[in-house]
Parts: sequence; C-alpha cells; structure tokens
Amino acid sequence: MAYDVAPKVNALRKYAGWLLGVHNASAYAPAVAFDRDTAVGGSLAPNPLPFITLPLPLKGILLCLLVTLIVSYTRSSWRRLPPQPRRFPIIGNLLQLTDKRWLFSRECKERFSEVMYLDVLGKPTIIFNSLKSASEVLEHRASNSIGRPRLIMIGILSAGLGLPAMNHGEQWRRMRRAAHEALTKVAVQRYHPIETKEATILVSALLTNPENREQHIQRTAASAILSITYDYPTLTSGLEKVVQDMDRRVHQGARAATGTSLVEFFPWMIHVPQRFAKWKREVFKQASERSETFLRLFNRVKIDLESVGVRPSFSASLIEHQDRYRLSEREMAYLGGTMFGAGFETTSTTLMWWTLAMVAFPEVQRRAQAELDAVVGRERLPTYADAPRLPYMRAIIKEVIRWRPAVRLGLPHVAAEDDWYDGMFIPKGATCVANIWQCNHDRRVFGDDADEFKPERHLGENGELLPGPKETNREGHVSFGFGRRVCVGRHLVNDSLFIHTARMLWAANLKCGRDENGKELPPDINTFVDLGIVSRPPPHDCIITPRFPQAQSILAEEREKFED
Repeated sequence: MAYDVAPKVNALRKYAGWLLGVHNASAYAPAVAFDRDTAVGGSLAPNPLPFITLPLPLKGILLCLLVTLIVSYTRSSWRRLPPQPRRFPIIGNLLQLTDKRWLFSRECKERFSEVMYLDVLGKPTIIFNSLKSASEVLEHRASNSIGRPRLIMIGILSAGLGLPAMNHGEQWRRMRRAAHEALTKVAVQRYHPIETKEATILVSALLTNPENREQHIQRTAASAILSITYDYPTLTSGLEKVVQDMDRRVHQGARAATGTSLVEFFPWMIHVPQRFAKWKREVFKQASERSETFLRLFNRVKIDLESVGVRPSFSASLIEHQDRYRLSEREMAYLGGTMFGAGFETTSTTLMWWTLAMVAFPEVQRRAQAELDAVVGRERLPTYADAPRLPYMRAIIKEVIRWRPAVRLGLPHVAAEDDWYDGMFIPKGATCVANIWQCNHDRRVFGDDADEFKPERHLGENGELLPGPKETNREGHVSFGFGRRVCVGRHLVNDSLFIHTARMLWAANLKCGRDENGKELPPDINTFVDLGIVSRPPPHDCIITPRFPQAQSILAEEREKFED
C-alpha cells in the first residue's frame, strides 16, 4: 500500500523555510511518494527531526558554533603547515624521525620538500632539509630559534651545564662568551705545538702498527684535547683509564642528545621515584660519575696553577679570567668537560672518515701528496706555516666534513614565537631541526654532484681555496651548526685536522686491504655506524706503508725534539 508522506515533508519544508526566512519552502521540491514495500521514489535517509525539533535558541547557538569552527579552520595557520608524511595513531611520525636511512635519503627531501613537518607524539617538529630554509630560519632569524627544547636526559647527565644543549639565558651567555674568547682563530694558535706533537706520534704509530688504526686515532684525539683542555700529559695508549672514562662519558651524552628516550615523550616519568625506575638510577649514577670526572680534572689544573704553574690550557684560561666571565668553579669544570667531549668526538670521527676517503679515492690522495712534495719537499715535515700554500689539502678537509659529517642531524632548536617560511607555518614551541646531511648535500648549492666526494669544488680556477657559499657562513658546509649556536671549537678542529692529515699524507700511503686471493677490498662508503648523534664509518681494511725510505727516520728525529 502506498503511503503518501508528501504532506509531512511539505510541512517540514515550510518549517525550515520559516527558520531560514523562506515562506514558500514547498516550491523548492515536489511532493514525494513512498512505498514501504518497494521504496519506489524514496530513500531511507536519516531522520532530520532531532535537529529541527530543537528549541530555536539552541539551534542558533549550534549554527553559530558550526560557522565559527568552519571559519577558524579555513583561516587557521595550522592548515599551512609544511608537508607531512603519513602518520600513525598516537605516535604520529615518531618512526620516521628515528629511521635515519629514510631521513637522510634523497627520496625524503624530494617527496616532502625542503621543509617537513613531523608530529612526534603530539609534539610539532619542523625538519629543514635545505640550506636555504635552515639558513633563513636558524641563521638569519636566530633570535627566534636560539633556544633549545627541554632535553631531560642530557639535562640530568650534564647537571644543566652542558653548553650545546643549554637553553638560551644569562648563564648560557656567560659560558658561551668564555668558551668563544678562549677559542678564537688567534687564540687556538697557542695549541699548535700540542697538535703538531700528537700528529707526529699518530703517524709514527700508524706506520709501526697499522692494524690498530682506530685505536691510534682515538688516542691522538683524546691526548690532544686533554692536553689542550687540562694540560694533561701525553697519552701513550688509547686504553689508558682516563681515555676509557672520558670516551664513556662522551658516548653517554651522544646517546642522550638524540632525544629519543621515553622520558622525553612522557615527562611525567621524571617524577617516578628512583627505586621504581631502573633507568633513573642509572642516569643519575652516570651524572654523578661525569661530575666527579670533570671536577677532578679541573681541580688538577687549579692546584697546579696555584703551585707550580702550567702551560697554556683552556681550563687555565678560564681560571685566570674567572672574575671577568663570572663563572663558578662548577660551570668552568663542565665547560672543560664539554670541550673535551665535542673536540674528541668531532676530531676522531672526522679522521676516521678522512682515512676511508683516502682509501676509497686514491686519485685524491695522489694529488694531495703531489702538492705536499711541491710545497714541503721530502726533507722535512709539513707545519702550520705551510697551510696557506696547501689549498688542496685544506679543501680535502672541508669536503670530508661536508660529505660525511660526524653529526648528521643537528641539535634541536625551538621556535620562541609563531613564524613563517615560504608560506609555511612554524608554530610557537615547535622543535626545529636542521638535517645537516641534507643541507650538506643540497644540489642547489653544491651542484648535481653534491653526493660525490670532490675536494676541487672548494677551489677556484687557479687552484686557490674559495670561501664557501654564503648559506654555509663561508665554511663550505654546515656541520658546525647555525647562527648563535655555531660550534665555538670549529677553529681548533680545523687546525687539528690540517696538521694530522698533512703529516699523514706526507709520510704514508693509504691503500685498501686485499683478500686471500690478492683482490682489493674497497671500503663501503654508504654504511654508517651510529653512536647516538654521531655517525662513524664501518670497519674497513687499510694498508699503511711509508711513502719513501727517509720518512720514518725524519719522524723519529721530530719526536726526539718533542721529548727534549
């Protein structure tokens, strides 16, 4: 039986028309007939009566709320966030942030643009994948991005006194000023004798016992930075207790600096009593050991300075100018510890990548050795005075740091206020991270061959060393960071790398290992061993031999001078 609902439908239209100010609502549609059995001419649409029968004031409120939400969403800055990968429920993009193979891939940058948005457990995170974007936001607008987000683990380990991770403020300014003035390009020249001595010892050790190459590199990096920071005696082995202790402290900090511990995402965990949290007992124990180590080494300098006097050192400089910088002894001790950690890890890791590059690209090694022969000859070792006439040697160092940065993902900054870049919204409080790897391999700056190892990209037509692109602060890379957070020890690192690599190539040939059949075993240049925020090369065989007969005797004579 047909059931005519037209009268009721028309009545509803009239009522709706009355609400909307339309008095002839039935004119907008014909009557509808509905057959219960065949559903001819009708549909089983949801019943609109629940809303229509609401009191008029409530309907008005709901309509106003709906309009407000629509307008707010349409105009919201959040709709203009940078491109974002597909996220998962609850964890958001946490997996993408920790997937380093994907994060540093060419696909990541090309698919999600030079600026990428990640939602990490509800925390907005902006990743800068290009030099242009990172330089603009972190360098030219440094006043808005100079701060650090709260890093709980590194804060505990460093007692809040780790300069790289410390938030911007009065204490940070005092400590930063002290470190900066002690490590200017001119100030670090006082440490050239230390670096020269350590470079000579390293090359001699590599020619005598090349199988323990990495141990020799770690010894020289630790010995040099301990001498520079604390006037510590030259180390004879990378297995000495002080090296093992400091190496352990460095790696604890490197792991904590990744910001991937659970407590970083669930800050309430910090309030759990230690007896119920093993992780908390362990990290506070590590923090206590770090504090004891830093204070012990610092107090050693202080005692020697008061009694017998010491040679120039970073810690001695802080003590002598304590009133000027207004630093407490604890602040000075942690500055020294930070100096050791950053200098040791950067120098040792870069020397390991440099060694791999020399083995993987023998033509680069031969060209550098030809330059050394032309400038230095074979009757003496290269010195710092030779640096201006060795542009290719210095270009190699720049290229190694660009091509394989020790730290591929920069330490996080935080946006103090809402910001915009190229029409994309950067919300206040967002974590801002420079993808150092992607920036150093930016094809718009370094060319289509940005992924290749080519030291000549840093040279001019006449072979002179060129200043780097302006986006790199003329360094040729951004491995030292951006803006007011740029590494204060970069001049020390560059000087150390120059004398070590120059003396190594002057005295030795580095070749890839061979298998039992005599076939060459080229190193894997695309694999990384991640130690927290630091990325080292994988183990590889390397044959190290003297370049010419007199090399080792000249090295021995040089070592005797240092021992006298």
